[in-house]
Amino acid sequence: ALLLSAGAQAIEFNQLLAHKSAVSFAYKQMNVPLDGGFKRFDGRINFDPAKPALAKAEIAIELASIDTGSPEGNDEVAGKLWFNTRQFPLARFVSSSIRPLGNNRFEVTGKMSIKGRTHDVTTPATFRQAGQQGVFEGSFVLKRADYGIGEGMWADFGTVANEVQIKFRLVAAAAAGKK
Repeated sequence: ALLLSAGAQAIEFNQLLAHKSAVSFAYKQMNVPLDGGFKRFDGRINFDPAKPALAKAEIAIELASIDTGSPEGNDEVAGKLWFNTRQFPLARFVSSSIRPLGNNRFEVTGKMSIKGRTHDVTTPATFRQAGQQGVFEGSFVLKRADYGIGEGMWADFGTVANEVQIKFRLVAAAAAGKK
């Protein structure tokens, strides 16, 4: 029985379920808290809870799928001064290390690329297994000026804060036949 239960927990989560996942953000505009999200993103996850050091993640976000809460806001941030989605349609995160911290908590480090600029990002994340699915959740602060997000008249941090909190909830499943 012990062997069966140990084998049942040796699942590699390697199929991102984007339709069950979410990538959102929170920021302040004129000191008023606002939030939004992205409707379309995809990626690859390879995570075995028994071997977290071997884990890998790559997430690509379609920047034009942004939802700021208004069509006008969506059009504005898709433009050249913000995301410039015609020239830079995707934001991409690629992990370089995942370090266990204990109690299903991890430190995820990788490269975030937006608008042709790439910076190191480290974020805490939690993991919980729910049957054949695993749920990764976390958040980190991104500084929009590091990526040239909000240039020209939008570069004033008094209008839109430089700090944007990125929140993620990624649900992954074990591919059929993988245990």
